[in-house]
Amino acid sequence: MAVTAVTAALVTGAGRLELRTLPAQEPGPGTVAVDIALCGICGTDVASYRTGHLHSPAVCGHEWVGVVADVGPGVAAPLAGQRVVVAVPPACGHCPECRAGLGDHCRTASLVARGRDPLAPAHGGFATRIVVAAGRVLPAHPGLSDEEAAQVEPAAVALHGVRRSRVRPGDAVVVQGAGPIGLLVAQFARAAGAGQVLVVEPSPGRRALAATLGATLAVAPAAAADAVQEATGGLGADVVLECTGVASLLQGAAELARTGGVVGLLSYLSEPAALQGAHWLARELTLVASNACTHEDVRRAMSFLADGRVQAAPLHTRTVGLADLDATLRSLAAGAGDDVKVLVDPRRGPAS
Repeated sequence: MAVTAVTAALVTGAGRLELRTLPAQEPGPGTVAVDIALCGICGTDVASYRTGHLHSPAVCGHEWVGVVADVGPGVAAPLAGQRVVVAVPPACGHCPECRAGLGDHCRTASLVARGRDPLAPAHGGFATRIVVAAGRVLPAHPGLSDEEAAQVEPAAVALHGVRRSRVRPGDAVVVQGAGPIGLLVAQFARAAGAGQVLVVEPSPGRRALAATLGATLAVAPAAAADAVQEATGGLGADVVLECTGVASLLQGAAELARTGGVVGLLSYLSEPAALQGAHWLARELTLVASNACTHEDVRRAMSFLADGRVQAAPLHTRTVGLADLDATLRSLAAGAGDDVKVLVDPRRGPAS
């Protein structure tokens, strides 16, 4: 039976989520229609709900897996009926960055990832169906469950951050924050050959999960400085990866790094961060920012998840429907509960 309407949820302001019924859109040239199976709630979704700082509607729900329902003219792949995950398109080869040999920073791919391209949909993956450019999806690995496939996008973000932050074999790495990104980052750092991975996290439950997933040590913030000094013989961490999204903790990350070390900023900071420039200068620290991921990161992250080197399934706390998304965002924004990764099933009815 033909789909005539789509239900979509959009964050429209601080503490405000709207459920909208929209006419179903037929896929046009170069696009595909995907029936969403699951969509993850990202930290940026929570931050938008908490602060009212809005991104493009197309990225309100940008961690999803689904099945291609229909394809538009000129689309050779994927095929209707194929299970796919959301991705970043390959580098375009034509923008100034690509012509300069900087394909990892392709301007066109960045616009697509941020929902600013001409084919960007009017809503994100918190919806029953979405129509996107064909280059925005990749076939889901058959070895991944839907719950794992819905976390390919954050896994790719984590992999990109570890790559950019120059983690080398034998490095002592500190990860600030054991949310979904932090827990994935810790695993990718270990896979990259880090000798020690220390996770700093206030929640006892998340610290226990970090240890289960391979962290050398997981400590509360108050114990972090002493733990890092002891683990590194007084040197400090080679790389500190900031994954909390708390602006005040960026300077704290610098204080855990060794002289000449790297601080990787992997989290979105909704407020300005106050840095002590003299400290960074005297210690010759390098700040590396990491934003989103590349097409190749998505492919590689999917392989890591499929072969078990990185685990996403343990991060999944629960699944909710669109009717319960508002309450879930409110809880996550308040920091209540022990949720790690909450997934949204747009086909599910409200909780009884």
